[in-house]
Amino acid sequence: MSTRTAASRPPSELTAKALIAITALAVGGFGIGTTEFTIMGLLDPMVRDLGISIPEGGHVISAYALGVVIGAPTFAALGSKLPRRTLALALLAWFTLANTSSFFTADYHWLLVSRFVAGLPHGAYFGVAAVIAGSLVPPARRGWAMSMVLMGLSVANVIGVPLVTWLGQTAGWRMMFLSVGIIGLLAFVSVIATVPHEPAPEGASMMGEIRGLRHPQLWLALAIGTIGFGGFFAVYSYISPTLLTVTGLPESVLPIAVGVYGVGMVVGNWFAGILADKSVMGTIYGACVGFMVLMASFALLSPYAVPAFILIFLIGSSGSFLVAPLQKRLVDVAPDAPSLAASLNHSALNMANSLGAFLGGAVIGAGYGLQAPAWVGVGLAFLGLLLALLSGWLETRAVRKAA
Repeated sequence: MSTRTAASRPPSELTAKALIAITALAVGGFGIGTTEFTIMGLLDPMVRDLGISIPEGGHVISAYALGVVIGAPTFAALGSKLPRRTLALALLAWFTLANTSSFFTADYHWLLVSRFVAGLPHGAYFGVAAVIAGSLVPPARRGWAMSMVLMGLSVANVIGVPLVTWLGQTAGWRMMFLSVGIIGLLAFVSVIATVPHEPAPEGASMMGEIRGLRHPQLWLALAIGTIGFGGFFAVYSYISPTLLTVTGLPESVLPIAVGVYGVGMVVGNWFAGILADKSVMGTIYGACVGFMVLMASFALLSPYAVPAFILIFLIGSSGSFLVAPLQKRLVDVAPDAPSLAASLNHSALNMANSLGAFLGGAVIGAGYGLQAPAWVGVGLAFLGLLLALLSGWLETRAVRKAA
């Protein structure tokens, strides 16, 4: 099998094969997005079946997110010497088996454990898949290629999440885990069939990847993702009880609502990849400001069905506007450890998931109501904007010093 690099392939061959391979990698993102977000739409039936409170149900979401946070850097570092396709396949196999095992969990505590285990390969898969995708296209299209891998996660919110939410409401909420296992198997086969084999990066090592963590801008980018994106999950984690209780919608509408979120994410992700290739930091600034405005609007207008649905779409769009540029930003500021840096994006985003779900549950538990998490989101987005402005200022100052 040829081991030519993507850059040495003829442009016509690169275009066709890259598109097919990136699509296959996105199927894995589709499965990950389905398992990560469907549980939020099935939060009500899950807590009723297990006999737990809504904040305790939020801990199931947080357990998965914690698995991502721990697993992303761990698996990326341990797999640094492996060919990237091999690492991607190993992570897909883990993901498939772990999600299937969640179907058989007997009680709440075992469900927490299984969701933690299922989250471990999430970030490392997106990290290595993004690096593979970026290597298959010219440098000027790298942001777009990475965003297309993330497009699988966005499309999951349009197709996978509504469909599996409906299946969970009809056949039992545990069916989501079996469905995700099937999607994971499909992704595994697709990657084997379409992603070209490349040897492991020359000189790659665990210590080399870890040394890549020395870049201060990498930690600032991670902080932007953790804090700035936390507001998205503060709202989305409790979207099911909010729409049922505050907006007064019937449960049958929930699959449509999560589908609207997903359409917004797809639209946002498409344009975010294009804009990130033009201005990474400008896209991040805009996403943070958009978060603040939209979540404040949701806090005020969620009792009204039409504005609530419009804002759900727009919040989904602004969420994708932050993810794709952060992915590219991390790879740019840590070029000597791209896989670890890209995977850490998903550690940051799932720390945001855990932070948002926790703070949203805390204000609900304190008696402030189901609209309060949106105000938490406004505050987190503002802090994320301040961190982004600090990062941009430090970078500009460094460029001026170098000049």
